[in-house]
Amino acid sequence: TALARPGVVRGVLHESADQAALFAPLAKAVYRPRTVGDVVQQVPAAIQTALTCPRGPVYVDIPTDLLARPAPPCLSWAVTRVAPHEDDVDRLVAELAAAERIVIWAGGGVVQADVAPELAAAAARLSAPVVTSWAARGVLPPAHPWLVGFPPHEPAVAELIAGADLMLAVGTGFDGTTTRNWTMRRPPRLACVNVDATELAKNYPPDVAVLGDAKRVLAAVAVRVPPRTAANPIADVRAAVQARLAADPSGPEPVRLLESIEAAIDDEVTVIADMAIPGYWWVGYGAVAGPRRLQYPMGWGTLGYALPASVGAATVRPVLALCGDGGLLMGVGELATLAQERLPVTVLVVDDGGYGMLRYDQQRLGDPHRGVDLYSPDWAQLGAAFGIPTQLVGDLGNPLQHALQQALSAGGPQLVVAAARLIPPLTTSPRWAD
Repeated sequence: TALARPGVVRGVLHESADQAALFAPLAKAVYRPRTVGDVVQQVPAAIQTALTCPRGPVYVDIPTDLLARPAPPCLSWAVTRVAPHEDDVDRLVAELAAAERIVIWAGGGVVQADVAPELAAAAARLSAPVVTSWAARGVLPPAHPWLVGFPPHEPAVAELIAGADLMLAVGTGFDGTTTRNWTMRRPPRLACVNVDATELAKNYPPDVAVLGDAKRVLAAVAVRVPPRTAANPIADVRAAVQARLAADPSGPEPVRLLESIEAAIDDEVTVIADMAIPGYWWVGYGAVAGPRRLQYPMGWGTLGYALPASVGAATVRPVLALCGDGGLLMGVGELATLAQERLPVTVLVVDDGGYGMLRYDQQRLGDPHRGVDLYSPDWAQLGAAFGIPTQLVGDLGNPLQHALQQALSAGGPQLVVAAARLIPPLTTSPRWAD
């Protein structure tokens, strides 16, 4: 980033005063090699740091005048799993054995640790329903007998959680969006498993804490805890949620959207949801086929995320980018990238003529609409400008389903635009009190 002169910003092209400081809040770690020897040591260390659970991005700041210098091969690293203390595992096993009604809360760490088989085995052994955070959606298949499949914001799910006498939380820090900013009732006993000490007791103090690899811990639970035969409440919970959705003031349109998407995609498609009302519905209620089949800007709420993120994801498998019109227009130039690279991305835009979530906030508060109504482009001409086949539909039912099926089967970039104004789901903060 700089032709090295410590403490001096010389004005090299693209140079900033402290670029590493800019990236530090975004990265798991920052490395600043200043010699070829530093590069040889720190680049493998950075890769190891990024790949060690909890995984995350790292930033490596290499001065530009080092990039062309000769260096020996240095790409060798090892990633190890953190072994839990056996005493902690013993306490966890004893706690689970003594509990009568157990619920499992699975966070994004279960995906990072690749523990789907162990999680499924533990749930069956404990007769424990599994609730997932946004980041863990898809860790169990939609039809798994112990998967709740709906967000904790739903009254029936919240009641299930509060009615347990022990919650086993794995790979989660209990963020604000999934806990209604930590106002949800929790069971009287809490056991947490996490590889990250800073996440282990950050928001809810656990009664039992196990620092270590979730794969090893859940494998022990699935073998050492005596098997339980508690009644399975999943069917009743799902029926209660479906009944509430049928009576929701949002009407039938969001459910029709979900059903059309579910009917159109197969297990290989990754859905990338933007911070938009259709994205909120899919993240909370859509059927996610497997781990990493849903990508969503958890935590920061980055509007306009879905389209640019789909560019990278589509190098691995086909993508459905689920967008609102406002968010899509923030990065609409990426349509050119899709066209140029012929990437298998179907962009679904639910066009409500503006920032629908902000419009809903203003309407709910009785405020006039300000800055929320946008000018929509001529979508057909926009798609044509990039050579992207475009379909316009006015119905979220069968017409949308057929348009998506046609687009996904065609391969390459496709644009589908559905005109609809949706009410946000209970998972969004303005409706937490509903």
